Amino acid sequence: MRRLNRRLALPIFGVLWLTVLLFFWVTKKKFELPPGPEVQTPKNLDTDWEDLWDQFDERRYLNAKKWRIGDDPYKLYAFNQRESERISSNRAVPDTRHLRCTLLVYCADLPPTSIIITFHNEARSTLLRTIRSVLNRTPMNLIQEIILVDDFSNDPDDCSQLIKLPKVKCIRNTERQGLVRSRIRGASVAQGTTLTFLDSHCEVNRDWLQPLLHRVKEDYTRVVCPVIDIISLDNFNYIESAAELRGGFDWSLHFQWEQLSPEQKARRLDPTEPIRTPIIAGGLFVMDKSWFEYLGKYDTDMDIWGGENFEISFRVWMCGGSLEIVPCSRVGHVFRKKHPYVFPDGNANTYIKNTKRTAEVWMDEYKQYYYAARPFALERPFGNVESRLELRKNLHCQSFKWYLENVYPELRIPNDSSIQKGTIRQRQKCLESQRQRNTEIYNLRLSPCVKIKGEDAKSQPICPPLLTSLSWPARQPWEQNV
Repeated sequence: MRRLNRRLALPIFGVLWLTVLLFFWVTKKKFELPPGPEVQTPKNLDTDWEDLWDQFDERRYLNAKKWRIGDDPYKLYAFNQRESERISSNRAVPDTRHLRCTLLVYCADLPPTSIIITFHNEARSTLLRTIRSVLNRTPMNLIQEIILVDDFSNDPDDCSQLIKLPKVKCIRNTERQGLVRSRIRGASVAQGTTLTFLDSHCEVNRDWLQPLLHRVKEDYTRVVCPVIDIISLDNFNYIESAAELRGGFDWSLHFQWEQLSPEQKARRLDPTEPIRTPIIAGGLFVMDKSWFEYLGKYDTDMDIWGGENFEISFRVWMCGGSLEIVPCSRVGHVFRKKHPYVFPDGNANTYIKNTKRTAEVWMDEYKQYYYAARPFALERPFGNVESRLELRKNLHCQSFKWYLENVYPELRIPNDSSIQKGTIRQRQKCLESQRQRNTEIYNLRLSPCVKIKGEDAKSQPICPPLLTSLSWPARQPWEQNV
């Protein structure tokens, strides 16, 4: 009996051992990302790539515009230039993705993309770090080209010297055109089937591009964005952002990030699932090139910067597409508190013009709430929008009512109860608001109450509507991030 047990023990042990080995082999195959360029790191880059870097004199390029001791390091670029130059262009950043993202496998035949980066008087250190992060953390077979559009910077060498880098091309405007027209120019020469728009002061994270291209390959009408991590303007620390956010806005067309509702979070069983968003921030996104052109590119009569993200977001949703934020794609962005460059017509006036064009073309009867939130916009010129209205008609786009009902039902439509009128008074003084000349900035102050004969003081009503916050400068959070 003992001999029989010994004879049976060996085969049973062998079968168990083979079963364990087979289990680990199958599990490994199931979750392992395909080898090769999909997980390419700087060590795996082609020899030609390294040779091109050797031809580029990085130190000379950076030293030509280096911060000088005694100068305000925030003056030129509205972030700490000294700290930016101290940090390597080739620095590592923390992988801020959810762990499950590392288990995903993407299509092997993703289309190469044209990466378009527009800039005007950008710090050389941040521009170079943006490009190098793309080259270091993107499979080379997915980069068709990196198109730099120099929007008439003071120094042409900011762009022209970078063509020594792999995949990089440089286009320079002969006069200031602004973000919209510069992006259109970059897209017009792009050879890739998809367009990837990036700002000039960001750093892409590990495997950032594959999830974006994968979603567009599945459905070319999708416009997809990464989760935008924060790069501190003071010390350039790379800070993880919350993944469960989406873009939103109020009736003043003021962009804001908002948390998903508890119901939306409950429906998200997988943290890697894309998040449908009513609006995109506008700085970083991927879009099929033919779809971009079919939908009318951008509104070319918008100036410099601001509001174009609302126009393209409404147009995509209302004309048959969708907007998504892809949690497994992460890109860091330097968030600034002000623009370091000049708006010829002023920051507020430019933003009002661009958003007014959006309201007139896309918001139908709901534009009344935009004007209620921004009364200053009523008297501002905004150019001719007939061609954009004709585009909307030809594309057979949905109404803004459809957008509110199907895309952004959380945006509350104001009614009479949204506005409270009255007088705030302290003894014989009343609170009043006075607009600064040629701006949309209001100052609050206490002044002697003005009485109408036979009536109580009521000449200084303070009416803060719930459409927006108290008529402060025409700004949106993304303006602080440019």
